[in-house]
Amino acid sequence: MSDTEKFDAIIIGAGPAGSACAYTLAKEGKEVLVIERADSPGAKNVTGGRLYTYALEMVEEGLTQEAALERRVTHEQIMLLDGDRSINIDYHNPAFNEAGQVPHAYSILRARFDEWFASKAEETGAMVACGIKVDELLVKDGKIAGVIAGEDEMYADVVIAADGVNSLMGQKAGLIKDISAASAGIGVKETIELPAEIIQARFNLNNEEGAARMILGCTEGIHGGGFLYTNQDSISLGCVFMPEEVARHGQSVHQIFQNFKMHPSIYPLLEGGETVEYAAHLVSEDGFRGIPGKLYRDGFLMIGDAAGFVINTGSSIRGIDLAILSGIAAARAVIDSQDPVRVGPAYMQELNNIGLIPAMKAVEGYKDLLEIPRIYTSYPGLAADVFTRLFTVDGQVPRSLRKEIKGLLKQNQLSLWQLLKDGLRGYRSI
Repeated sequence: MSDTEKFDAIIIGAGPAGSACAYTLAKEGKEVLVIERADSPGAKNVTGGRLYTYALEMVEEGLTQEAALERRVTHEQIMLLDGDRSINIDYHNPAFNEAGQVPHAYSILRARFDEWFASKAEETGAMVACGIKVDELLVKDGKIAGVIAGEDEMYADVVIAADGVNSLMGQKAGLIKDISAASAGIGVKETIELPAEIIQARFNLNNEEGAARMILGCTEGIHGGGFLYTNQDSISLGCVFMPEEVARHGQSVHQIFQNFKMHPSIYPLLEGGETVEYAAHLVSEDGFRGIPGKLYRDGFLMIGDAAGFVINTGSSIRGIDLAILSGIAAARAVIDSQDPVRVGPAYMQELNNIGLIPAMKAVEGYKDLLEIPRIYTSYPGLAADVFTRLFTVDGQVPRSLRKEIKGLLKQNQLSLWQLLKDGLRGYRSI
């Protein structure tokens, strides 16, 4: 096509960020092309995962009721593992499931959800082209003017990169470099099919209710953690590891993950299930500090994982809702900016207006908390030892709990001073 026959926007990637952007633009009558490398939207995505529904409602009120979702998350769980022992904290709030209200979160399967979301963008008027790899960005007079895919050149007023972590398009635009090993984790995930009634019995769920579990102590001392989400008739189970520490550990990611699956508190939840998906993916770990110094240049914006929009507080992981918000913000900037040169600054303002940047700033310190190495080595064992002490009755005269804890600190290679320092560091982090 010629540069006189161009789109208002070309979006690279049909994940939640790209589809939210396309939907919002097309609803306002913009000519939008979404280019997806996979054969179908979501086919290459690995996220656990969960969707906080407020973001979908910001795209359009009532959209949650139509979406390809799994179970309403009404059980928020945190699990600590040490050896064969485990501690599981289960926060159950029936209000998350009240009739007439939009539940605060659902588990989702990305292949189903992304395909549905992209189809909604198409219904609104966007064009979605799958199985196409974008090779280069078109640059004219210092401005990004379109994309090159194979022998085809396609032009647009703005190109929006929604191509995920370690964005190739962001690199070609000169906004980011290759992601460093210290900035990203390796996420592995299995989807394990089980009948709905078995899932409900094992997790104490009613019909349509679901559980989301964050797991610490499952990475054999490596910086990282695990997650488990219940779907309608499957379980999503995964771990995230820091790659440099895995290299020094001596076991492969796959072997550590298999050890995790066989833990006495995990395997009974999966027993009898069939693994229907196994995949791995890079996961941004830097939070607010991982956002590139600049998210735009003339004719070009970065959204979603490409822009580093991920929050990990240890008790929850947010990425999909932030991706959707960034897609909305980019679309609003394109719609409201009469001068294409102003789209970038307008996008940054919209990210603040929609609450994305403030939300990431608010939890910036959690990265410092999660970098305390003893969280992955000593503290799960200390917690398990304390619970063992609390629930053990052996006929012996018990020592005072204060003296017992001093002994347990030493047993886990901790000192009271180290505990106080880590506690202070954690307090300052949050």
